[in-house]
Amino acid sequence: MEKDVVLLAIESSCDETAAAVVKNGREVLSNVIYSQIALHTEFGGVVPEIASRKHIEKINQVIGQALSDAGRSLADLDGIAVTYGPGLVGALLVGVSEAKAISFAAGLPLIGVHHIEGHICANYIENKDLEPPFVCLVASGGHSHLVVVRDYGKYEIIGRTRDDAAGEAFDKVARAIGLGYPGGPKIDKLSREGNPDAIAFPRAKVAENEYDFSFSGLKSAVLNYINGCEMKGEEFSRADVAASFQKAVIDVLVEHSIHAVMAYGFSKFAIAGGVASNSSLRETFAERCGREGIAFYHPSPILCTDNAAMIGAAGYYEFLRGVRSGYDLNAVPGLKLGER
Repeated sequence: MEKDVVLLAIESSCDETAAAVVKNGREVLSNVIYSQIALHTEFGGVVPEIASRKHIEKINQVIGQALSDAGRSLADLDGIAVTYGPGLVGALLVGVSEAKAISFAAGLPLIGVHHIEGHICANYIENKDLEPPFVCLVASGGHSHLVVVRDYGKYEIIGRTRDDAAGEAFDKVARAIGLGYPGGPKIDKLSREGNPDAIAFPRAKVAENEYDFSFSGLKSAVLNYINGCEMKGEEFSRADVAASFQKAVIDVLVEHSIHAVMAYGFSKFAIAGGVASNSSLRETFAERCGREGIAFYHPSPILCTDNAAMIGAAGYYEFLRGVRSGYDLNAVPGLKLGER
């Protein structure tokens, strides 16, 4: 029997300070997340400098708790996996520096992990039967990617946003209708009270690539609708705006994704990233995939947001491939998927 591989994973790419202990890429022994949402809410979004300082304050506590929860010490580990990009450069540097220090002190291999690869690999944790190849939609505050997962660690981006990411559009529209930050969960909740067909917001198509996304026009249409109502002195339903906007986003994400799965001849589809926790999106994908005979995979909501368990899952497959990072590993805020 092959030896188990146990990794300590660290994630600090934005405003979550997270650490996890993961065995063999799919068994989470611990997963600790310190969220800064309350801290950034008063500013209406993440303030990079504040996020970085808070990571410095919390990272040792979070790692200590993750090891304690897993009942493991550094001597029980086989390596340290850490997010090194993309993300906020100051936030990333905290995690990378911590991981390098532990790696050096404990004599453990260091594995740099791509944040988006982590989101994709979150699907392996709860779906033990999921293996490549499949198509994955990664939708978050900073990214909207359609990815063909050829094999573990082998990705082909076939579609991406040309402007705003889906999660970014959610945050901006939420701010416009007075919901505040973070926008995604609040629009998801308010939409339940509204009519998704009340307002005909646009669904953009990108002529050069049928799989690319564009949400800036939709965002502008929502803002113009609100401004038009205010200028005329007309009341409008925030719930209807939220529901109609959300449906417009979901329609585009679902149509592009299902088209890609069928065009590439796959039978498996997965979602990942913060927007993947949206209840209406999950319901719509479940219905469409069921209708088309496509196996639909999705992580639990806690594994859709930034967490270290997903980094441990991705780090495991990099570890098996022989990927090792040197102590010159640095934060790469604009790291592209597939680059090292």
